[in-house]
Amino acid sequence: MTEIITRSFSEARTVNLAFTGASGAQYGLRLLQCLAAAGCRVNVMVSKAAQLVIATETDLKLPGTPSAAQKVLSEYASAVPGQVRVFGREDWFAPPASGSGEKAPLVVCPCSTGTLSALATGASNNLIERAGDVALKERRQLILVPREAPYSEVHLENMLKLTRMGAVIMPASPGFYHQPASIQDLVDFIVARILDHLGLPQDLMPRWGEERIKAGTESSDGFGQHD
Repeated sequence: MTEIITRSFSEARTVNLAFTGASGAQYGLRLLQCLAAAGCRVNVMVSKAAQLVIATETDLKLPGTPSAAQKVLSEYASAVPGQVRVFGREDWFAPPASGSGEKAPLVVCPCSTGTLSALATGASNNLIERAGDVALKERRQLILVPREAPYSEVHLENMLKLTRMGAVIMPASPGFYHQPASIQDLVDFIVARILDHLGLPQDLMPRWGEERIKAGTESSDGFGQHD
């Protein structure tokens, strides 16, 4: 692991990660840890509402300035110096703010319904919204992780619109076929799915069918059996 994350960041893959005000801060924080462990450079953006949610749902308290928040998140993710970069809400010179910046996927995790609305309508009132707008116009990978229940017609329409524009809507709805034994197992289910979509290796949970294949057990459909 150390060998991976200490390589030159000029060669490392970059992932843009945004935290917004939906419940489910644990998903984004766990994803940050996994991205750092995978050797990625992570550009982090945190909305004002996300700061409150993180403080409410976890023991982590993010300072108000990007530099101070960067130090806290770097320590939380066990990142090496320079691996995690935090940008202010109106830092229009941040790489995610322009299509001429570094080409990188954007994951909004968790994604509030307000952010869904802003992205669906092309709003760019802050860096997160602008980064999403850039991802869409540049046809870059955009993964949105909403955590809301129930969804209104407006929410569903916005998700459909964004899906048609190329975004991946991945609600924070963990499965149970891996027999989770803890809240962490449920969080890891969603984070593993995000990592799969990013094309990054993960060992948080086995993929569907892998355990049966490794065990050498037969399929339950009776294929190959004589009647």
